[in-house]
Amino acid sequence: MGSCRSKFILPDERPAQELRPGEFERFIEQWRNEEIEREQQEANRTREMTHKLLLLGTGESGKTTIFKQMRILHGSPKTDDELRMYGVHIRSNIITAIRKLCELTRELDLVSSLSEESAELVTDDSSDCSFMSALTNFDDRDLTPREAYDQIVSHLVDCTVDEVFPAIPDDWVGESSRAGIQANKDARQFLQHAEAIRVLWQSATIQFVWIQRAQANINDSHNEYLSDLTRIASPTYIPTDRDILLSRVRTTQVTKERYAVEGHTLEIYDVGGQRPFRHRGFEFFDDMDAVIFVAALSEYDQVLAEARMQNRMVESLKFFRSVVKHEAFVNKPILLFLNKKDVFAEKIMYSNIADSPFFSNYDGPAMDFDYGVLYFIQKFEEHLEEKEFKDAFVHVTCATDTNNMNFVLNSVRSMLMAEAMEDIFYVE
Repeated sequence: MGSCRSKFILPDERPAQELRPGEFERFIEQWRNEEIEREQQEANRTREMTHKLLLLGTGESGKTTIFKQMRILHGSPKTDDELRMYGVHIRSNIITAIRKLCELTRELDLVSSLSEESAELVTDDSSDCSFMSALTNFDDRDLTPREAYDQIVSHLVDCTVDEVFPAIPDDWVGESSRAGIQANKDARQFLQHAEAIRVLWQSATIQFVWIQRAQANINDSHNEYLSDLTRIASPTYIPTDRDILLSRVRTTQVTKERYAVEGHTLEIYDVGGQRPFRHRGFEFFDDMDAVIFVAALSEYDQVLAEARMQNRMVESLKFFRSVVKHEAFVNKPILLFLNKKDVFAEKIMYSNIADSPFFSNYDGPAMDFDYGVLYFIQKFEEHLEEKEFKDAFVHVTCATDTNNMNFVLNSVRSMLMAEAMEDIFYVE
């Protein structure tokens, strides 16, 4: 102890041995207190530069797409393992969409229309199917829409035929353990029946059924996949950012990502949107700096996948009310993103808002985008204490459009400067 003490030099440059009894211990205690204070100050600075944002919304509202956009704008590139997982999910999404389209075709009693269309059609032996013969057990080049429908229904819908999966050599996507058993099975079935799906999708009957897709909860964006089947079925297929943004992967837990943006750290949390996951642990998010609530404008005429009698927009309004009333979010900025504006603009051309029994009091012009948006903003405002949003708290968005999200997030950043979140959304 004596030797260690003799080497200790005090701030006033006196050697330790010159101290009076007890003075050395007091200096050590002072030094420890100063170190603790410095650590606390550093922790406070880190906290001031770290901003926490919570994404909430019902299932398929597009909140997870916004989560993906943050990675595109601020995060690292996806690994091959992640790309393969998304590739499997994208192919599985196509199978889900075509199953629902076939089921809806049957419900609408339009199978005979496929037969009539097939009778009039001279099948085009297109180059699209040139590589597919190596992937399937079928001679698909002469399929009619009705034959394509029958093949898909027997193998993918009614499952009256046992599926045989031949080896598919050199497919880059292959399988992904992260995607799950069902998604991998769907992806294999996609490669088996890609040409039948292509033939059916190009039929006039199925294009008419697509307009009625709200009745079957078919993802509005997956027509892009269905229109690009040759690329997605290719053995060299690698998902693009656009493909990934359009993909539907159900969120069943809290997902967290951290991004460094303009000298700040952004922590963003995504909570599952289906009913069983929505209110999970709200009390653990009371330290959030802001909440973004995402609602899909286009869902005014759709029902929940998990509760077919419940309108999706009504469900979103109820969930919004529970969020703004929850004690964890008292005095927190809550921003409303009315998402899927592109789908909404398309849908109001043939689906009048007032025709929905839940929104029959809509008295604006049919097919008017601005009136429709204002109507739903007012619906959400009914659940606010202040009865109206500040202009900066509402954004009409298209989450799959990176440029649009760039603009919106920059606008949000400007608004949140007063809430100590300056610069966290800034994109060069």
